[in-house]
Amino acid sequence: MSLAIFDLDNTLLADDSDYLWGQFLVDRKIVDADYYAQENERFYQEYKLGKLDILEFLNFSLKPLADNTLEDLYQWRAQFLTEVIQPILLAPAHELISKHKQRGDILLVITATNHFVTEPIVNLYGIKHLLATTPELIANRYTGRVAGTPCFQEGKVTRLQKWLKETGNDLKDSWFYSDSHNDLPLLKQVTHPVAVNPDDSLKNYAKQQNWPIISLREEQCPVHHFK
Repeated sequence: MSLAIFDLDNTLLADDSDYLWGQFLVDRKIVDADYYAQENERFYQEYKLGKLDILEFLNFSLKPLADNTLEDLYQWRAQFLTEVIQPILLAPAHELISKHKQRGDILLVITATNHFVTEPIVNLYGIKHLLATTPELIANRYTGRVAGTPCFQEGKVTRLQKWLKETGNDLKDSWFYSDSHNDLPLLKQVTHPVAVNPDDSLKNYAKQQNWPIISLREEQCPVHHFK
């Protein structure tokens, strides 16, 4: 039994759920439209360039959770899933997940996007285990702060190592699928790193290391990398 780890945004999804959640809030005038749209785009570009200050971004992105009630947030999230996320689920991603389930692997999603946004998305893919950046929740109200280590870059390795100790799992014969060079710290830890529709930086590194490069945007999932 092996561990199969998946990044979420632009790996199992055809877009970035964190960015899209911000746009969703802008479109519904839940946040200041001009300011939020501008900052959301700035942070997204910094992420793609590998220059994101994760704590600065989280101070920005978690504020709407703190500014609204759980009741409203859950209602908006349900609409977000239906209107925005469902259309960008990927059939080849479902197929890849099914292949790992058939092998008897343990499936885990690990993502920098916060747990509030990602938990129901991961449920749609039928994956039980999730490590995500955790927004602090006190007395049924989000505080706008992060609980624990942000699940980003080296933080993904830190969070995964803690999870492995807690669950008794290990990285023997493990897999990790990701699109982003931000995930290189974790990709280097697993037995089978796989670049999925990678950004240019990750694509170049994957070629140098002879890592498999696959696409989940095609009609049929390429699974030739399985041994």
